[in-house]
Amino acid sequence: MASLNRFSVKPLSTMTRLLADVASARREPELVIRDARILSTYSERMIDGREVWVSGGRIAAVKPAGSYSGGAAKLYDARGGIVAPGLVDPHIHIESSMVTACAYAEAALLNGTTTIFCDSHEIGNVMDVAGVEAMLEDARQAPLSIFLTVPSTVPATTAEMETAGGDLTPDKIAELFDKWPEAVALGEKMDFVPVAMGDERSHAILAAALQRGRPVSGHVYGREFVAAYAASGVTDTHEAIDRDIADDLLEAGVWLFLRGGPPTTPWHSLPQAIKTITELGASHKRVAVCTDDRDAEDLLAFGMDWVTREAVKYGMTPEQAWSMGSLHGATRFGMENEIGGLGGGRRADLVLLSDDLKPVSTWYGGELVVDDKKITPLLDEALSKPYRYPDAAYHTVKLPKGLKLTPDLPTETVVAHTIKTELPGITLRHVTVTLEPANDWQAHFDKHDLCFVTVVERHGKSDGNVAHGLLNGFGLKKGAVASSVGHDSHNIIVAGTNAADMQVALDAIEATQGGVCVVMDGKVTAMVPLPIAGLLSDKRVHAVADEVKALKLEWEKAGCTIAYMGFNLIPLSVIPEIRITDKGLVLVPEMRIEPLFEPA
Repeated sequence: MASLNRFSVKPLSTMTRLLADVASARREPELVIRDARILSTYSERMIDGREVWVSGGRIAAVKPAGSYSGGAAKLYDARGGIVAPGLVDPHIHIESSMVTACAYAEAALLNGTTTIFCDSHEIGNVMDVAGVEAMLEDARQAPLSIFLTVPSTVPATTAEMETAGGDLTPDKIAELFDKWPEAVALGEKMDFVPVAMGDERSHAILAAALQRGRPVSGHVYGREFVAAYAASGVTDTHEAIDRDIADDLLEAGVWLFLRGGPPTTPWHSLPQAIKTITELGASHKRVAVCTDDRDAEDLLAFGMDWVTREAVKYGMTPEQAWSMGSLHGATRFGMENEIGGLGGGRRADLVLLSDDLKPVSTWYGGELVVDDKKITPLLDEALSKPYRYPDAAYHTVKLPKGLKLTPDLPTETVVAHTIKTELPGITLRHVTVTLEPANDWQAHFDKHDLCFVTVVERHGKSDGNVAHGLLNGFGLKKGAVASSVGHDSHNIIVAGTNAADMQVALDAIEATQGGVCVVMDGKVTAMVPLPIAGLLSDKRVHAVADEVKALKLEWEKAGCTIAYMGFNLIPLSVIPEIRITDKGLVLVPEMRIEPLFEPA
């Protein structure tokens, strides 16, 4: 095979006669998977005694066991295992994994995922259209079927609230739809308050998708916004955090993506949202499961297969759960005739499962890419030739010298507006603290459990915007932590107890042109370098996973109470109650800049 990617399998329109001949036993199949139980996502049944005939990377037919009697086909003995369609993740951000699309494919295929729908708003926030298009080129080369939900909210708010590297206007979004066939939907419309309030730009972006017949993905908090949001054309969301809003969304005609995340992160909303089915009796027919965000380590351990098993854990049958992980996501984006099931003509994206729904082997377009939980030489070769991002992607951290990283110590009694961090770490509380005159900041830190938090504009679009804040309850007692993945404008966020360590962290990120690091006593103790747009590594997924694992150990050792992925959300100025961007403290949903200190 010359290449292994989405285009390796020819369109069905060119293969119907071949597949009909194979299904009718007039021609021999290329591959027969024998002695299998079939997990049917169409009828949600487990069917014993079957074999799958494959030709040209597509399923020709599922036949009773023993139907094949020829001698030309390649045979694979499933030994009574379960054969199911490959998983379809309807909402993910590749950038959160810190690896490229090519590298992402390795982890996905190990976990039985063969198709993903990604929203590349992170690289869009850094590099505008050029970043989105670079990721699309990366995706075309990857041994995985990757479709784009075009970033809809870049920047997440306005230039008054934050400085982003990109500005995806309605015209730019329309051009992406018209140029790239894999741009199949509008990505999550995060500015749900402006949408509900009828903001002109927000609705022009919605129109760019709706005029082209593209579905619109959503992101919404608060039951009071659901009606207006649905009326604006949004037809899916992954942000349902509890049973009641999940129920509201289904009744409003909005597809529900149950987000499963490692239980130690802010992303695990599935157990509560699934109760619209298990407690309120809703049908699961318009419910899928998704991952949303995974770092490289968690991508390997908590993939779509894990989320699907979580759906079983919380009340679904295995057949229902796998359908929610495959056919339902495909159906939401109008691709159920291509992926998500084992019907004739569908892509031969298949997974061999153990009885507890753990992937053993994976076929992508009829090619065996994972065998007995290990990648095959074919996949290894494809992964060894990754896409090279444009040079500009390696030069996105642009900092002036002499930045002031900490606020001045108040000389009079003031009221400080602090950012209270609490598990799981998505929402942040706005807590005011009275600071009386002290000899140094440490006295305030000890008394109120505070540390510095600073956001530095890194796109070279200002004279070095720096905003100062105070984290409350973050747990950092010494040193500093920093990240260039400050959602969603991806400026650099630094937290610390002293300016010297904070500067070391900032310098480390500048030197590598992006990354996440921990600094103690003037030394970097752990770092994940992210040289591509300050978001992505250029290494294979297991190498990045090892770096992330080491980072997490140092992060915990530093005392940080929320994980680094929760820390990255502190600048995300669309989630209540208070955030910090390069423009200052932002109150949400009021969307008002608040000073750090006010007179007592």
